[in-house]
Amino acid sequence: MSTSRDPKFKSEKAQPAAALSRREFVAGAAAAAARGFVRRPGQTRSGGVLSPYGNGTIPAGIRSRTVPNVNGLTVHVLEAGFDTAARPAILLLHGFPELAYSWRKLMLPLASAGYHVIAPDMRGFGRTTGWDDSYDADSDPFRIVNMVRDSMAIVYALGHRTVAMIGGHDAGAPVASWSALIRPDIFRTVTILSSPFEGPPALPFDTANGAAPPPRALTDDELDAELAKLNPPRKYYQNYQRTREANDNMLHAPQGLHAFFRAYYHYKSADWKGNKPHPLKARTAEEMAKIPTYYVMEKDKGMAETVAPFMPSPAEIAACKWLTEDEVEVYATEYGRTGFTGALQGYRVRRGSNPKTLAELLTFSGRSIDVPSMYIAGASDWGVYQTPGAVDKMRATACTRMVGFHLLDGAGHWVQQEQPEQVSRLLLAFLREHAL
Repeated sequence: MSTSRDPKFKSEKAQPAAALSRREFVAGAAAAAARGFVRRPGQTRSGGVLSPYGNGTIPAGIRSRTVPNVNGLTVHVLEAGFDTAARPAILLLHGFPELAYSWRKLMLPLASAGYHVIAPDMRGFGRTTGWDDSYDADSDPFRIVNMVRDSMAIVYALGHRTVAMIGGHDAGAPVASWSALIRPDIFRTVTILSSPFEGPPALPFDTANGAAPPPRALTDDELDAELAKLNPPRKYYQNYQRTREANDNMLHAPQGLHAFFRAYYHYKSADWKGNKPHPLKARTAEEMAKIPTYYVMEKDKGMAETVAPFMPSPAEIAACKWLTEDEVEVYATEYGRTGFTGALQGYRVRRGSNPKTLAELLTFSGRSIDVPSMYIAGASDWGVYQTPGAVDKMRATACTRMVGFHLLDGAGHWVQQEQPEQVSRLLLAFLREHAL
């Protein structure tokens, strides 16, 4: 179906590249944030026209378009396998600081197997619009259950009532997991990448008859207080990501936005040989301090300063085939235009110690993911173990039909970008066996 004939959808047409430097993008972003600017589709913060998504680095056969009226959003999606009707759908949800673009290497192999592959810029990210990008905006729309509604709404808008597989990486993993738990009739299988799913929080049971209530987990604030006592003092990155200053620190990184992304991606990848993750005994300050500083930061540093010492050398950059300089620039361009605030909103509301979040998720206490599930992460990814015990809970109780657990050599946190061929093979085998 041609998008030019379908009035419901707006396909992005090639435009001359916007004559804006990265510095001009950043300056426009800062000024817009001060005004409480809400972006409109097709508009940069400085009022110019958006350049084609991906800056010429997206493989042929993947298209970019926007879909209106999606749970209050106009959602930007990348699609592959769109040229044949009635294909089963795959929905891929990216993490932070990523974009729909992060799935570019998997989309064509999945489409070649007969699927309509859909990767949206999620709420708060990229070219999806309809969210308020100010720090003081209502953060409720970024809660998990509403993000599940986002997932439902986009596949419905694209003409699917069921999804053969939903996959989520990093911050997209909990959205994919909760989608499969809450609406297994829609999301028929799930692949969780990097961030393990622990399952819903537990309601106290049989306490009226003397049973002990569930033990209370250490909150992020309590963990931070203990981390601050270490030498040197440390802090938990998710608490930092919730602060007002996190956006400005990354957006206006002293080393420049492109260099920030290059160092951040390198530091969390298998290319940085210091990534040697292992299970932690408990969620204590002493144990958590074993994690690299991109997760357990030095207390007096922002993320820009944290990653700066890990900037790869020119030789390492030249050798990095999984993320070229042109590909880094896609992230720098998009985040330079939007800022990080919307992308960070989820950190503020998706924590178990947030009373409103806890109340919402307790609705599902006792439920599990009962559709076929698979877990994939890099063998060099600390995301597997940053929440002690989460992997064990996922495999024992949270996912009752976990048919695959894979830690891939040669990959760190960005597994679908670092090792796309391995991930594609695993996904295709999983779909052949378990997709309905």
